[in-house]
Amino acid sequence: MSSDGTILTTEGLLKYYPVWSRGIFLKKRVGDVHAVDNVSFSVKKGETFGLVGESGCGKTTTAKLILQLEVPDQGEVIFEGNNITKVFQSGNRTEVLALRRKMQYVFQNPYASLDPRMTVADIITEPFAIHQHIPKSKWTDRLLELIHLVGLEDYHTQRYPHEFSGGQRQRICIARALAVEPELLITDEPVASLDVSIRAQVLNLLDDLQRKFGLTYIYISHDLSTVRHISDRVAVMYLGKFVELADVEELYDKPLHPYTEALLSAIPIPDPTDKIKTKRILLPGEVPSPINPPSGCRFHPRCNYAMDMCKRSEPALEEVKTDHFVACFLHHKTKAKPLKMGA
Repeated sequence: MSSDGTILTTEGLLKYYPVWSRGIFLKKRVGDVHAVDNVSFSVKKGETFGLVGESGCGKTTTAKLILQLEVPDQGEVIFEGNNITKVFQSGNRTEVLALRRKMQYVFQNPYASLDPRMTVADIITEPFAIHQHIPKSKWTDRLLELIHLVGLEDYHTQRYPHEFSGGQRQRICIARALAVEPELLITDEPVASLDVSIRAQVLNLLDDLQRKFGLTYIYISHDLSTVRHISDRVAVMYLGKFVELADVEELYDKPLHPYTEALLSAIPIPDPTDKIKTKRILLPGEVPSPINPPSGCRFHPRCNYAMDMCKRSEPALEEVKTDHFVACFLHHKTKAKPLKMGA
């Protein structure tokens, strides 16, 4: 970990997926899906870093690149001062497993991420068998400790996933992730598939676990209300790029990027009779195809403030206020630079 408390840093992460046209005898590469395009950010130990944006903007791909579940085309991931991209490329099983223990993932769909043929006991003790960090004589004690930690009971260990509700399944997924005592936990839409009444329970559980174990979270969601509740800093993503990054209260109270403003204006008002309402900002058009993103600023076809330079040049993510970064020429202090073709 660096001297300023940074536990994770990504530098220039890029991931394109090829698109093929299939013929009778051969196939031809006709383009690329720009899933993640030059994403750089850092996360401090013990904080919750929120990542928001519309479906398909690259949030989940970014998470998978961090954990090396997807191999980046370019860029590096630095965890606790070590370049883990090179560690995974080396193929050293001992080093890879050591990193896997420190960095865990809670998947979005608890119905699909649990093996229906395994009991809860098998699901949670499987990491013990793989990582061998706990003597087998202590597996049962640790299993029960984890089950109690996430609010389940002893008898639940002998049940199968189909016997649980969505909220209980997500608790099992969290217990499985905690089984290897990680330092970084990436939660991908952890409450998206749950009833509203259950969401608060899972979010409070994540808060309690963070305080108890000093965990660091990357919290991915398109639910802006839950992001504000749980996050310390928030990054807004659009078509594979970060467009704004700031402390949570700063971003929600004083958004600078037009896309962020539109997202926040769509948050439902808790009290429909409240006379103080945010004016809803309706964006024209639809999200462009990630196969053929617009030149310059990727948001300019839908932006109400677009200028000529927005079509020609790509704005960098610049710090315009203390710890407030935005990729928009409206707020940049420096002149726009021409877009480098092929970059």
